[in-house]
Amino acid sequence: MQSLQPSRRKSISYAKYGYFFILPFFLVYAFFMLYPLINTFVLSFFGNGRANQDTFVGFQNFQYILAGGSRPAKAIHEEFILSMKNTIILWIGNFIPQIALSLLLAVWFTDAKLKIKGQGFFKVVMYMPNIITATSVCALFLSIFGNTKYGAVNSFMLSNNMISEAINFVTDETKSRVIVMFVQTWMWFGNTMILLMSGIMGINPSLFEAAAIDGANSGQIFFRITLPVLRPIFIYVLITSMIGGLQMFDIPYLFHEDVNTIRPSLQTVAVFIYKHFHATDPNYGYSAASSVILFFITSLLGSVTFAMNNSSKDKKKNKINRQQAKARKQLGGF
Repeated sequence: MQSLQPSRRKSISYAKYGYFFILPFFLVYAFFMLYPLINTFVLSFFGNGRANQDTFVGFQNFQYILAGGSRPAKAIHEEFILSMKNTIILWIGNFIPQIALSLLLAVWFTDAKLKIKGQGFFKVVMYMPNIITATSVCALFLSIFGNTKYGAVNSFMLSNNMISEAINFVTDETKSRVIVMFVQTWMWFGNTMILLMSGIMGINPSLFEAAAIDGANSGQIFFRITLPVLRPIFIYVLITSMIGGLQMFDIPYLFHEDVNTIRPSLQTVAVFIYKHFHATDPNYGYSAASSVILFFITSLLGSVTFAMNNSSKDKKKNKINRQQAKARKQLGGF
């Protein structure tokens, strides 16, 4: 007699095949990212120079960089502190105008009342500098602000008798920093603008309509609705910009008429690392220790910023819960 129970079929799981597709990513990541990271931590505990690169020195490299000591260590410490100051100055100098300009343009392009024509064209043009290589950008601005009479700005002002001699845009400390800040802002404001636009376009339009019906003006809508809702996007932009600013290398390093001569005013921490790694007598220990210090600084600042955002969300949620509990109490517990 045939059994009335349905026959059980062996189920086949295809989940394992997904791992074969993502395996190349993990292999490439382990080889090009994870191994160099581990090797950097290992090198930070070894000596400096070709003669001492195999000598284990423990935390001596970190001590010299952060606290100084003898004459050579004091020089390294002062150079690292100067590089960190330059990094912070250049980052703040390009982040503030970048976020202000990006926010202004994002609000303009997403405002339905303005009806700006050719928005797609302007968005593409403003984002275009972000995809241009840093080498090309530096070559462009060096040709514009070159110290010699053949620089575009100096040539124009000299030919029109506006100045008597060429201005040192590239070698002057203040002028070169301002130009680097401008270049960084020009290259990245398009990317920040797109991020902020995506955040604004994700806001429920009914919030703006309700505010307009209640008589709120443009400034009140911007500060009471747009900015608070954009807080997560701002946190993301701040963290990514901060990471990129601390790792700033290409523009400060290339904005020299002679790349073999790195001026102290534009030497960032990344340039400091590269300089000692590719010196005639390379200091692998100093370069690796500086990289580890930069890694921990970036991680700490990113964690603090992320925690501040989460804590504000928790406070807001607790406030809403207290208000709801208070309302239920007033209604007799229902």
